[in-house]
Amino acid sequence: MTTDPSQATAPPQHWRAYGPLELHPILLHAMQAFNEHGYHGTSVRDIAARVGVTVPALYYHYANKQALLSTLLEASVKDVLDRCRAAAAEAGDEPLPRFRGMVESIVLYMAHRRGLAFLDTEIRSLEPENRARYVALRDYLEHMLLDTVRDGIARGVFTTPIPADAVRAVLIMCQGVANWYSPDGPLTAEEVAERHVLLSLGTVGHPGVLRSGEVVRQPRGH
Repeated sequence: MTTDPSQATAPPQHWRAYGPLELHPILLHAMQAFNEHGYHGTSVRDIAARVGVTVPALYYHYANKQALLSTLLEASVKDVLDRCRAAAAEAGDEPLPRFRGMVESIVLYMAHRRGLAFLDTEIRSLEPENRARYVALRDYLEHMLLDTVRDGIARGVFTTPIPADAVRAVLIMCQGVANWYSPDGPLTAEEVAERHVLLSLGTVGHPGVLRSGEVVRQPRGH
């Protein structure tokens, strides 16, 4: 597995497209167990029982519980990186559409891949080498956004005097979607993404408007 964050894996068919989550059954059940009970509250025996295999059979595929968590986290951040790259490439060189596309891609990922994205809270459970590799990938995503915002400032598109802080705030807000979004809720993932693009534009100092130009629709029940 490459540790160079600049190396993209195979891009998805389109960065807005999401099909069923394709994970090895062991990884899928490990993800579910970690989300339900936390990394330290889950044992390899628990995961093996969910999968329906013996513990030695699980160890044949993954060396230990740490390998499962590290594999899941790296797969998650690489997927969102690929989608973010694709959104930026589609938008072209202008900083405003690039920024909009990247934020939209991140929020859509958080909404459609909540189970994987939520595992970011377990970064504290990674061993030093695995943590360093994961943080390097996550930092690369942050620098992609920061470069775009700084370009926008230079061109007079964005006005924030603190671009690094603004980008961190944007990422925290976007990543938070994995904590609360539900497909059964009042807003679709696409509507949530559009609202977060609007909020993010305000954070970096741009009078953002909805792509449609319409007034923001209030969720049902409000």
